[in-house]
Amino acid sequence: MTVQMADAQTPGPVPPALKRFIWDIQSMVELADSEREILVIGRDLMARLVARDDWLPEVFATPDPAGGVQYQLYRDGLERFSVVSTVLPPGSGLLVDQPSLWEIAGVLRGSVSRQLHVSSAARSADEPRALRAAEVGASASRIGGSTEISNALADQMSISVHVYGGDVTKLSARRIAGDREQALGYANGPSAPPYDILTIQTQIID
Repeated sequence: MTVQMADAQTPGPVPPALKRFIWDIQSMVELADSEREILVIGRDLMARLVARDDWLPEVFATPDPAGGVQYQLYRDGLERFSVVSTVLPPGSGLLVDQPSLWEIAGVLRGSVSRQLHVSSAARSADEPRALRAAEVGASASRIGGSTEISNALADQMSISVHVYGGDVTKLSARRIAGDREQALGYANGPSAPPYDILTIQTQIID
């Protein structure tokens, strides 16, 4: 099942803050000697990106009344990384299967709880950790498992931004509501595809 919610809007040009972030992540992935180095440097880059919340195009921040959704912001043509926004209405959550991929996540608005599960099927997990706006978390790649992402606030929407160490279109996200789960695709509509290398080839001005 593919969720499509963004048909009525277009993303417009890539925001300068996101463009700089993508270029910096690409350079880091190309030059880093280890995953640990990626996570250390990437956390700093993400912290800089989510320090302000005014850059995310509305088309990638539109909530779904039915629950949480994800929008793909950037897809690397070589499948080295991808950038995603997660939009969570109050009380909603997603379970993202991400075996063998590192992840760096920053909260743009609200507060997001993250909980690492040791198995995609079993709901045994580490203790959840809530991140507030402008805070960043990271997880190393591992065999199997998933990450549960949920809104830690009961009265407002929360949005987080994620960088995954691969093409997450090959992974699966599920909307969770109590004991029920619903398989999801990205919420990008046909008029709002993710940015790619061609859309970020313009000059960056600091």
